[in-house]
This record gives sequence, structure tokens and C-alpha cells, in this order.
Amino acid sequence: MSALYVPRPARIVAALAFTERERFYRVELDRPLGHRPGQFVMLSVLGVGEAPISISCGPRADNVLEMVIRRIGTVTGAMDRLGTGDTVGVRGPFGSGFHLADFEGQDVLLVCGGLGLVPLRSLIQALIAERGRFGRITIISGCRTPDAELYRDELREWAQVDGVSVIRLVDETRHQPWAGQVGLVTAPIPTLDLDPERTVAALCGPPVMYKFVVMALARQGIGADRIFVDLERRMRCGVGKCGHCQINEVTCCRQGPVFRLSALAGLPEAL
Repeated sequence: MSALYVPRPARIVAALAFTERERFYRVELDRPLGHRPGQFVMLSVLGVGEAPISISCGPRADNVLEMVIRRIGTVTGAMDRLGTGDTVGVRGPFGSGFHLADFEGQDVLLVCGGLGLVPLRSLIQALIAERGRFGRITIISGCRTPDAELYRDELREWAQVDGVSVIRLVDETRHQPWAGQVGLVTAPIPTLDLDPERTVAALCGPPVMYKFVVMALARQGIGADRIFVDLERRMRCGVGKCGHCQINEVTCCRQGPVFRLSALAGLPEAL
């Protein structure tokens, strides 16, 4: 049977609570995953099922895979009961992912809403690992409240890298300590010094976010051919067989989950 359909065993080597609903996992495979930023895997729990999960680390030469999993269903609920030493199954990587050549020599704007920081972290790590290939990097990361923020320490570390700016926002503080801004991820965009001929944007977040971020970027002169969106939430089988992620003739798990926005012009339901 094709390796596309057979999960590889992966041993959990770290399982940490990030928030009330999200946990960070690091697993070790039998060999390097060989993924690109923005790709995903199908994660299985024996006797329970499988679910699509974002890869949250950049390309690596070792056999380590990192993920952040939100408890929202049967499989993710089962993962919540697993810990260090337990074994899960991994199929993949799947999807198109980001190609670093599309960002080379350009300023890069990354807009992350909530859990959207998880797949975009794989791109951020790749961009920073080869910092000299790219221009200015601006990261806008938003979440509902301070206690829902993911990768807080890394956001602070990225802000210390030369040529990298990080803007952290929450919708509301709910009287929690917060040193960042309050507002939506669209709020800082009009204040940024963006060169529309030199800026490439990558977006990932809840569906409602895309429309308003794209509108804000358009007012800055950034066209759809310079915007990439991640639609990973639509996956189910990973190989284009089940039809769950199909939009007309497009299957998100194969042609996506990363799309150049201009390629979705004829598919308004995609966003």
C-alpha cells in the first residue's frame, strides 16, 4: 500500500499546555519529515481516528516534528490524554506549502490570527533561518485575550532579530496583564511603511479575517498576486480522495492549503 495512506509511528517527546485549549507537541519520527513551510500532516490516534494538523516548525534535517493542537474534536480530545512516551501515527507531509523563492529579495508581511500563528511559524522560522535572502520582515500576531497568545516567548525573540518587527495584539485584555496593542490585526496595516512593489504578504487565521486583511492590503496598493493565504482548515484525507476540501475543481489538500490569492479569483467561496 502507498506510503501516502500508511501512517508512520511517531513518539511524543514533549507535550506542554500552551493555553486552556491548545497543547504543544514535539514528536520524533523514524526519519526526517522533509516538509516545506505551510504543509500539513494527517495525525492519527490508534483506535480513534485521524485529523489534519498544521506543521508548526520550519524545515529540519532531523526527525523532529512540532505541532500545536486545539482540543475541538474526537481525535484532538484523545491527543489531550496522551503524553511523553506515547505513540501516534503521522501521514504526510501534504499540500503545496510556501515556496521561499516567492519571498526572496522581498519585504515580507505575515498576518496571523489566533491559531494561524501555528502554520505561519513554519514559514517564519524558515525566513529567519535564511535571513539574508529577504528584506524587512513584519509579523502581526493577534488573538482574543492575553491568555490565548501562542508562542509568546518566540514572538519576543523574533522581535530582537535585525530587520524583524513584531506587532502583538489582543481583541480585549479582560483585565489581564498585556504589553502589546489592543485591536484587530487589520489595525496596524495602515500605519506600516509598505512598498507595494516590494512587499509579499502571507495570511493565516479565522475565515472572517481574510476579507478585511485583504481589503486593508489593497488600500496599501498590495495586489492579489502578492498575497498568499493558508486554507488548511478544510482538510480531511490529505490526498484529494474524500472531496471534503474540494472547491469546484480545486482540492485544497493538493493544490493548497497555501494559495496565491489571485489564483482564487474565480472561487469566492474559498474564503
